[in-house]
Parts: sequence; C-alpha cells; structure tokens
Amino acid sequence: MARKRALVVDDSKSARVILSRMLEKYDIEVDMAEAAEQAIEYLKNNRPDAIFMDHLMPGMDGLQAVQTIKGNPQTAMIPIMMYTSQEGELYVGQARALGAMGVLPKQVRPVDVSKVLYELHLLPDRRDMTEPVLAPVELVGGSAVERAPDRRTSAAAATTGIDWGRRIETAVKDQAVDVRRFIVASLDSFASRIVSDVRDSLPAAPVELIPPLPRVAQPTWHWAAGIAAACLAAVVFAAVWLLAREELAKSRAEVAALTSANAEMQRARLEQSATVKDLTAALSTASTLAGASTGLPGAASTAGVATRIEPVPYGEIPFDRARLDVLRELLSKLQAQGFRGVVKITSLPGVFCLSGNATDGFAPAAASSLVSKCDVIGNPFEESLSGQQRQSLAFANLIAGVRQRTAGAITVAIENGGNGRPSMPYPARIESLTAAEWNRAAAANNRVEFAAESAPGPITIGQ
Repeated sequence: MARKRALVVDDSKSARVILSRMLEKYDIEVDMAEAAEQAIEYLKNNRPDAIFMDHLMPGMDGLQAVQTIKGNPQTAMIPIMMYTSQEGELYVGQARALGAMGVLPKQVRPVDVSKVLYELHLLPDRRDMTEPVLAPVELVGGSAVERAPDRRTSAAAATTGIDWGRRIETAVKDQAVDVRRFIVASLDSFASRIVSDVRDSLPAAPVELIPPLPRVAQPTWHWAAGIAAACLAAVVFAAVWLLAREELAKSRAEVAALTSANAEMQRARLEQSATVKDLTAALSTASTLAGASTGLPGAASTAGVATRIEPVPYGEIPFDRARLDVLRELLSKLQAQGFRGVVKITSLPGVFCLSGNATDGFAPAAASSLVSKCDVIGNPFEESLSGQQRQSLAFANLIAGVRQRTAGAITVAIENGGNGRPSMPYPARIESLTAAEWNRAAAANNRVEFAAESAPGPITIGQ
C-alpha cells in the first residue's frame, strides 16, 4: 500500500515540526508550507491525502485558504483539518461551514492525532477485515514456509461459509497493532515533554563544573563600615519614630478639637431647628387668621401681598388638579373685585426619601425604613419635567383665558422657586431617622404658592 501524504500549513516552524513528527510516527509522509499562498501554489502540482491548516497567518488566513481550496474543483475533495489554537463552537461551526472537517488544537495529544487520522482516512479502518494481515504458514520439511493465500480456496470458502475464527484473529491482531502504535506515540510525546521541562528547569551550567572561587581575605574595615551603617540606620529610625509620634499627637489633638466643634455645631443646629419650628407655628397661625379674613383657607397676607400655599403630592405635576381649582377660584375673586395686576404662581419642590431605580421609577420609601437606606434623596420626577410639562392643558387654557377676558388687566406668571427655602425644616440625618419623618417634611415643602400683586402696588385679596 502506498504511503499517505499530508500537507501541514503553518507560519510557525515549531508548530509545523511538532505536528510533522507526530504524523511521521504513523508512517505518513509530510510536506510543509509556511503560508496559505505557498500551500495553494503547492496544490497546483501535488495532491496530498489531507491538509492541516493554521488559522492566523500573514497575508491570507486559514479560513480564506479553505474557501479557496474548496472552491477549486481540482482540490475540493481534499479533506482539510484546521490546526489552530482557536476554539469554541462558533469557530468550529464557521470552519465546517467553509468546508473544513474539524479543528485540531495546537496543544494536541497523541490520542487526538490518532482520532483525527482515522477521520481523515489516513489510517486503515480498524473494522476493515476483508483480508488477513498475516499470511498462512505451512510446515515443509519441519520448517515454517509462508504460503500465499489461494484465491480459489478463498472463493470456495466464501461460497461455502465464513471463516469467523480467522476474521476474529485478524481483528484482534489489528487492534493490538493499533494499541501498540498509540502507546509508543504517547510515550514518545510524554518523554519529549518531560525532557523539555527538565532542560528548562536546569541551570545554565552544572554546579560541579564551576570551579570554586578562591577565598579572599576581606579587610577588617568592612566590619567597621557595617557596624557604622547599622548604628546610623538605628539613629535614623529613632528620629523618624519620634517625628511620627509627635505628628500622631498633633493629629489626635486636631481630631479632638474638630469633635468639640462638631458637637457645638450640632447643638446650634438643634437650637436653630427649634426656632424655625416656632416660627413655622407662628406663620401657620397667621395664615389661618388671614384665611378667615379673606374667605380663602390657607391664605396669608404679608406686606400687602396675598399668598396661598397648596401642597403637591409626589408624582403629580405642580400646575394641575387641586392647584387648578385654587387658581380658578382665585382668578374669579380677583376679576370680581376689579383687580389689575400680576398673579405669581411659584412651584417649590420637596426633597424626598425614595426607593427604586431610574428604569422602573422611584416612589417614597416605606415609612419604617431608614433614611440611610434610601436609594435617592431628591425629587427626580420634578427634575425630569420641562417647562411645558409642568402644567396641564387645562391650566394653560385657564391662564390664557383670564388674560383675554380681562383684556390684559390680569396676567399670570409661573416660575420654579427651587428647593432652597423649605417651609418646614428637614430633620437631622441621624442613624435612627426614618423615611416617614423625612418625607413628612418633604411633603410639606413640595408645594405651590399663589401671590397677587396689583399694578400700582401690592394688594391683599379680600380687601
């Protein structure tokens, strides 16, 4: 039987040599090419039984070369196996789609080579038992003489019956030959790897071959210099330690002073919070009295400017719903009184303790949860609104309608006052502060204020 021939295409010389040695152990002739272009040129005059193709190469890569070879009718039937470090089902599927039979990894084992060679039909099939491996032997004159099988006898045997004993013997012997070849190849590969590892771990030259250096008497001043250096290092270490100790003492004193100042600031803040609460209570009383005089609940008169405050629940646009009813009532009263001037409407957002995220939205946190566990402290809904989105269509129509009905005598101005002047102070952020306590203040601060100023000067609603 003629020897099989394989073509190894790889730009790495070491990879070509390793695979060639493995193939030669299976009695396969190997030709090598260092580029895909060189392999295509080789195929113009040669027809190997199989091709082992690398993937990453300068110029044309392996997959392009496979596509070119399979596209040529003269070379399309040559089986191709990718020999590369690329892996993964996606790469294997891409290689097979272009015509390759599979992928042989660069870190190849002898058992992988044997399996691939059977797939490429470079080794005889172990199940092929049509002809015996060993020829029959006869004893002639007391010595063994090999006799060629008689074709007529074989034909007669085929017609009369099958020699199953000989076939089983042949199959067992073929299997033994394959196992021995595989074991030898595996041992050779394993031995080569061990020898390579041992060579890498050995020093450049054996220690026994290096002649011992003559001992040179060192002068005594080396000892003195070493002692002096050690003493100097000890002195430097002591100085650094003293400096570090002084810096530590200063840092502790500064921390104590900052702690004391922080405590003073906390006390001052608590006193200021108590004062603000008293002022808020006084303002609420004044607002109630003013509302009784004007007939509008929640109205407060300050320096002739009529002001009304309406809360806005979190998640509602400021100029809509209850605020629309308040504005309609306020404009009706002003128009009935013959008022001429400006009605200022100011939205002041509160800062809430919220839970959620930007994708699913935010909502006020559970009442029992701690403020320190809030996902956001702010008002993202208010911040997301543009100027036109802050008022409903009915609110905008009401403003435009009053201007037309009064021929411009009454105008409405809308503005965003920000969260810089809360009506109720927010509680101090301590560890035990709950979301309910914080959001109570945020709900009071999330409001809309209505104020009317007459054209010549401010007036009070109800006068």
